[in-house]
Amino acid sequence: MPRLAEDRLPAEPVSPDQRERYRRILRAAAKHGAAKGLERVQMLDVARDAGVAIATLYRYFPSKTHLFTALMRHRVERLVDLVVEPPAADPAEGIGRLLCQMGDDMLRTPLLTHAMVQSNNATVAHNPSAAVTYVFLDLMLAAGGFDEPTEQDLRLLRLVEQAWYGIVMSALNGHIGPTQVRADTELVCRLLLRDLDMSR
Repeated sequence: MPRLAEDRLPAEPVSPDQRERYRRILRAAAKHGAAKGLERVQMLDVARDAGVAIATLYRYFPSKTHLFTALMRHRVERLVDLVVEPPAADPAEGIGRLLCQMGDDMLRTPLLTHAMVQSNNATVAHNPSAAVTYVFLDLMLAAGGFDEPTEQDLRLLRLVEQAWYGIVMSALNGHIGPTQVRADTELVCRLLLRDLDMSR
């Protein structure tokens, strides 16, 4: 598991120029992660391709784990546009559709996805609030049409998230293909979320 090399909090971009540098760093990291995977990515290469000083890179991302967790958060946040209001009688359908679209997107770049998931898992272990889990949960709540989820709803959604990560990892490890990922994702949603409309 990758380590969080620094205890200090990453800097946040504030000005338009800083935000543009931040985006360039994420684009460069995505390119290198997709081509090489987490272990072989060199921060110096990312900084060079992003056109920033290595000190700038480390100011925003103290380690590769910070970098690829931030990249995963960025990619998940981009998927907000995929959230479509589901039929009110079947929130599981909307959530299943979202997860299938996310699975399709992630499997297009398996090495990058593995790097992001590995990094996010390490972040969860050290600093859960910095991980992607809460962004991901918000997306599922929106896709399911929830305004006021109950504790039971949140528990079921956490189970769906864990199962979905397992399905994606099975695909990344070559055990199943994209068609099976979709079928398994839809099955998990049907089985675990069939009573969501009753619990709201």
